[in-house]
Amino acid sequence: MQVPGSFEYERATGIDHAIALLDKLGDEARVVAGGHSLLPMMKLRLANPEFLIDINDLAGELGYIDVDDDAVRIGAMVRHRQLLESDELAAVFPIFRDAEKVIADPVVRNRGTLGGSLCQADPAEDLSTVCTALDATCVLRGPSGTRELPLAAFQLGPYETAAASNELLVEIRLPRHGTGSSAYAKVERRAGDWAIAAVGAAVWMNGGTIEQARVALTAVRPDPDALAELGEFLRGAEPSEDLFREAGTRAAAACNPDADQRGTAEYKRHLASELTVRTLRRAIERIVAAERG
Repeated sequence: MQVPGSFEYERATGIDHAIALLDKLGDEARVVAGGHSLLPMMKLRLANPEFLIDINDLAGELGYIDVDDDAVRIGAMVRHRQLLESDELAAVFPIFRDAEKVIADPVVRNRGTLGGSLCQADPAEDLSTVCTALDATCVLRGPSGTRELPLAAFQLGPYETAAASNELLVEIRLPRHGTGSSAYAKVERRAGDWAIAAVGAAVWMNGGTIEQARVALTAVRPDPDALAELGEFLRGAEPSEDLFREAGTRAAAACNPDADQRGTAEYKRHLASELTVRTLRRAIERIVAAERG
């Protein structure tokens, strides 16, 4: 049986206490909330922290979903289950409910957190793609105060973030732009598995044209610059099946997936294309349905 190495355990009683512990214990400390990513890595000895700081008691401070006219603010301790069940969030950003329906299983959804998902920075992680499509900003707090980073600047690469050893991710902010909607679609080998490929899309309309659009890809090594160009291609266009198909072609060209037991690179590019078509179509359909009442 695989077991983690020895470590010392501290339970934080509040945000300031957690930050003080991180500042005191340094690089050898890791924060744990749901633990579904960290603990398996510890069992495999891929992670060997000397200290674990349990932040589950911070759910009272960081377990909120606030929907305002200008932004949605989500505390880092919000559980997957809360994201799935929030009707207020689904009304503004239905992409969250789409994604949460295909994330893992009820056990994970009851314990895993949004902050933990983003801090894991797994390239096959669903909520990182959701938050990328929604142009998220990460709010970090440390001994010197708070700072804000776009998600792309927060997640530096696979399993690496820009958070200092004494900083805590406390909030995710998602801007609102007016008339818009979003969607998420995923292909997996079995229910709750990591994605073979997945796509998140967010679209905002002005009259009959696309005012802004963002497409994000999961598990296929996307090129952020190429996806930004895809967004520019969609800007100002009238929605149509031809437009969606061209967007899918460009999305396929914007990724460089690895061939593995989940499928060939060609198959994964095909999925990126098809799922881009589906999510853009679905986001537009949702906008039209909302306008019709």
